[in-house]
Amino acid sequence: MTTEQIKMQAAQAAKQLLDAAGAESGQILVVGCSSSEIAGGSIGHASTPEVADAVYEAIAAQCASRGVFLAAQCCEHLNRALIVERACAQQYGLEEVCVIPRPTAGGSFATAAWAGMQAPCAVEYIKAHMGMDIGGTLIGMHLRHVAVPVRIAQNTIGQASVLCARTRPKFVGGSRAVYPDSERR
Repeated sequence: MTTEQIKMQAAQAAKQLLDAAGAESGQILVVGCSSSEIAGGSIGHASTPEVADAVYEAIAAQCASRGVFLAAQCCEHLNRALIVERACAQQYGLEEVCVIPRPTAGGSFATAAWAGMQAPCAVEYIKAHMGMDIGGTLIGMHLRHVAVPVRIAQNTIGQASVLCARTRPKFVGGSRAVYPDSERR
């Protein structure tokens, strides 16, 4: 599969998730991406920077078109820290940590995000509004508390499976409570 085909699949997946989640300007999409899995290898063992670059470019473009912040999850070697635009960190009061990802420590996708963002910084924690897991990277720790699975038609990128989620506020109050009507809740 060519990087152009991978880029097209990533763009379709991101668009489908952003549409399904009703993404709004200023919200955060967290993405974990194994370029190894996309290329048909095993997560963490066949990092492919060209693939990661293509996926990053496609997803970043979809986010930019809606004013959504992209948070790129690093791999386990950086404790799954995240690469975000400094504006995102400032808007959400996120504490910066000191690290620059590389393909062998952070992963190729986070490295692509660092290179592609205008003013990147690393943060340790985030509570994103929606998420995309490409290749079993385990993004759940970076989502808000009530995650709702989102089924998208583009459920693979290259050889990697794609799982998506959106979040919603918690329902509190029990049987006497009244909740606002919404398709997204």
